Amino acid sequence: MVDAIDWRAAQRIGERIAGSPPDGGVRAGSLEPLAHDFAKRVSAYSGLPAPSELPALETVDRPEWIAANLRTMRPLLGPLGERVGERAGPLAGPLRSATGFLLGAQVGALTGVLSQRVLGQYDLALLDDSVAPRLLLLAPNLALTARNLGVDRDELVAWVAIHEITHAVQFSAAPWLRDHLGGLLRELIEGLQVTLGGPSPDPGQGAETGKPAAEDPRRPRLPDPGELLQLLDRARRGELLRLTLGEDRWQLVERLQAAMSLIEGHAEHTMDAVGADVLPSLPRLRTALNRRRETRPLPWRVLERLLGLELKLRQYETGRRFCDAIVADGGPQALAGAWSEAAALPTMEELQQPAKWLRRTRAHRGASRTKASRTHVPPVTS
Repeated sequence: MVDAIDWRAAQRIGERIAGSPPDGGVRAGSLEPLAHDFAKRVSAYSGLPAPSELPALETVDRPEWIAANLRTMRPLLGPLGERVGERAGPLAGPLRSATGFLLGAQVGALTGVLSQRVLGQYDLALLDDSVAPRLLLLAPNLALTARNLGVDRDELVAWVAIHEITHAVQFSAAPWLRDHLGGLLRELIEGLQVTLGGPSPDPGQGAETGKPAAEDPRRPRLPDPGELLQLLDRARRGELLRLTLGEDRWQLVERLQAAMSLIEGHAEHTMDAVGADVLPSLPRLRTALNRRRETRPLPWRVLERLLGLELKLRQYETGRRFCDAIVADGGPQALAGAWSEAAALPTMEELQQPAKWLRRTRAHRGASRTKASRTHVPPVTS
């Protein structure tokens, strides 16, 4: 079967957009001996057990990062592209071929642009647990960022490595998390497949309704002026992705976003807590990185808002504020409870109001202890 997305075109276009600047002398080998020490420090601070095995730190260039992410995207996007041309009859083949190239071009352009900004990544295939995770450091971006921000390159690389190693600790300590996120993704993809395929054709539609097929309300139609203004207004507010998905599937997106906000926010919180002991210039690093995020060029800000990519930056900010608040109230051990089970993950509302999460989880733990004491059967004595 021909792949519905032209992944070779995606790679070529992504590389052309990304460019290939030099690595700037960034090497994983100099940092690898410290990786396990970083993992132990993350574990000691967070209360999460350190992984028995840690993926090796790898430095990659932009084309290599694009290739890694396209491999991860294939099981996500492949099923969606397969619905293209299902009802095109004899034109299905040419339509699929043309659409495959266009989809590949779009995916390639997106990864190409993203490859210019990413510093590091814990590369985890959520839909295929047979694929081993990787710890990636994007060498040219780290070198360029250190130079542009005027910070120590080696300390920046170490700091980003702590962030990514924190992710490895999270997923090792919460083995259920990968399947949980993968399940939400599968449910979202299945819903999108139904949308792309549309309702099944009803040969009796015209006869039953008395309306010609052109008036079939299930057929796509152009929005009227009022609807068009509403569409533009929602796009301006950054709700284009929500509008495209529909409310039911957006609920899945919000659950994913809430989980990812915890994951990213916890790594942001932890990289500072652990970094304070090993990075002399940590305050300067944090100030510079925050400034980098806040001063993105206008085209980037427009792209993020239209496509919902600003959700990633919100995840860092919202998740970190949540984690800071929980630790300030109950210490790192209170925050460790978020990784115990899926039910312990914060909701979007609780991320904004951490006290609600604390009340809920403390009540749950109290109820569990009460239930355990009531169901305990004492030993029989003679």
